[in-house]
Amino acid sequence: MDFLLNEEQRSVQKLAYDFAQKEIAPSAREHDEQGTMNWEALKKMGPLGLLGGPIPEEYGGSGFDYISFGIICEELERAETAFRVIQSVHVGLNSLTLLQWGTEEQKQKYLVPQARGEKLATFGLTEPGAGSDAGNVATTARKDGDSYILNGSKLWISLADIADHFLVFASLDRSKKHHGMAAFILERGMDGLSTGTIHGKLGVRAGNTGEIVMQDVRVPKENMVGEQGEGFAVAMSALDWGRFTVATGAVGVAQACLDASVKYANERQAFGRPIGKFQLVEQMIAKMVAGIETSRLLCYRVGWMKNYGMKTTRETSLAKWQACNVAFESANDAIEVHGAYGYSSEYPAERYLRNSRGAVIYEGTREVHTVLQGEYALGYRHDKPYRCPPPPAPGYERKDMYDATSALHYPFAFPVQAEEGMTPKPRN
Repeated sequence: MDFLLNEEQRSVQKLAYDFAQKEIAPSAREHDEQGTMNWEALKKMGPLGLLGGPIPEEYGGSGFDYISFGIICEELERAETAFRVIQSVHVGLNSLTLLQWGTEEQKQKYLVPQARGEKLATFGLTEPGAGSDAGNVATTARKDGDSYILNGSKLWISLADIADHFLVFASLDRSKKHHGMAAFILERGMDGLSTGTIHGKLGVRAGNTGEIVMQDVRVPKENMVGEQGEGFAVAMSALDWGRFTVATGAVGVAQACLDASVKYANERQAFGRPIGKFQLVEQMIAKMVAGIETSRLLCYRVGWMKNYGMKTTRETSLAKWQACNVAFESANDAIEVHGAYGYSSEYPAERYLRNSRGAVIYEGTREVHTVLQGEYALGYRHDKPYRCPPPPAPGYERKDMYDATSALHYPFAFPVQAEEGMTPKPRN
């Protein structure tokens, strides 16, 4: 068992860290307070390969493995959540979904410019009346000759007002619920397609969040991703990618909370000594460390499984649930460590708290993930393979491997042949 990052992963970590600390962190507070996007930093991400990290080079990407992709998300959110959100929707929910489900024509037309950073993409599933109940989408798609006519709206969509490409989900037959859904690629500029920005958000103020409105938008049949009735499966597979980015990003913001708290606890004096010398402060710091390291290990496990093309719905859900809770709790404790200063934008703890709260809600609330994990453990939920399985990382081959850490299959996920000269002990 090897816990070391390989040479490429370490290089990606340094690239992402250096970029985030130089281009994003210094102005993060300013952009958060003004509610503006750091366009200068965003423009530099494409040439560095940070907008197509895990996409194969043949489709314009950098060809990184999925652990490296997770590291990019961690380091970006360590500086500012808005930039991890770009990884979530542009790379995870949209580009990787096109890589998994898209036709070759769709990949060449949409995926390649997205991976190169020439076009920005987003993902539209959530509606005013369809959040956790994703099968209840009210947006409709009606077949009309060689096209589909889409009507409806999407809400709380990251990058909605600045994206060039949109992967949206609509119902072909609402009586069939999730069995009647389909996925479509839309382009900015299509007749009847409009977007808007949501103002007054609690967190992620340096990123764009908005709505997508479709009024008789005509979409060519060639823009359907997957088959008719397969939209829900496409959406759920997309969430496996997106939740991985949210989980790894949450590790990053938790790490930022620890960094800020350790620095402040060693500098701030009370009763003649650094406040870090007080045991209850040490307890909060220790809690952050335990949460960060367990969450990071869960994320690395998911990245390792994704490298080999395994389906990771359960494992990704667990990592997202754990890491997002840890991030929010770490931010809350970071404010406590900073005392009154934690309540001020003079220090970053309050921004970490506001930004980390959203991730507990989107891409599956913690309540949804709690139920999912309980159903998996009790044997009530079983995953079925997708018609289009998740692609292995570039340079890896698809295979199922024994997960020695799984609580559900401990000690053996399947019968293991004993090594020569060893006699396995019978289990009672």
